[in-house]
Amino acid sequence: MPTPISQEFIWSARVYFEDTDAGGVVYHASYLKFFERARTEFLRSLGWSQNALLEMKTCAFVVSDLSIQFKRPAKLDDELEIRSTLKSLRRASFVFDQRAYKGETLMTAAEVRVVCIDPLKGVPTAIPSPIFETIEKLLLVNPNATE
Repeated sequence: MPTPISQEFIWSARVYFEDTDAGGVVYHASYLKFFERARTEFLRSLGWSQNALLEMKTCAFVVSDLSIQFKRPAKLDDELEIRSTLKSLRRASFVFDQRAYKGETLMTAAEVRVVCIDPLKGVPTAIPSPIFETIEKLLLVNPNATE
């Protein structure tokens, strides 16, 4: 299982036929799935399962804002490395810089704001203290993280 390394979390993804479009390249929405899975595995590596948080009715993490740039086309069977870096943290949200690489070639880059919501009411709520404190500690090693 991958683990966070200072500011960067790395997760690997292979491109399958279902991830491609009629042109044989990765369909744009597939990158959203790759990035979502990397964020989920990031939380899991810190000891937080999204499913457990939902079952405890503690919180749910949802994307509230996303900006994405497609740099180069990835293709069927490519091995991608999804690199996720925590960029900033607020009481109810955090921002990731996420990038998909094939080798050392940048394929796609995104900035993703994730908000913690109350799973019963569907409104923003504070990130539970244990999760917030863990993420805050990771950001302390990243002097470029602000907000």
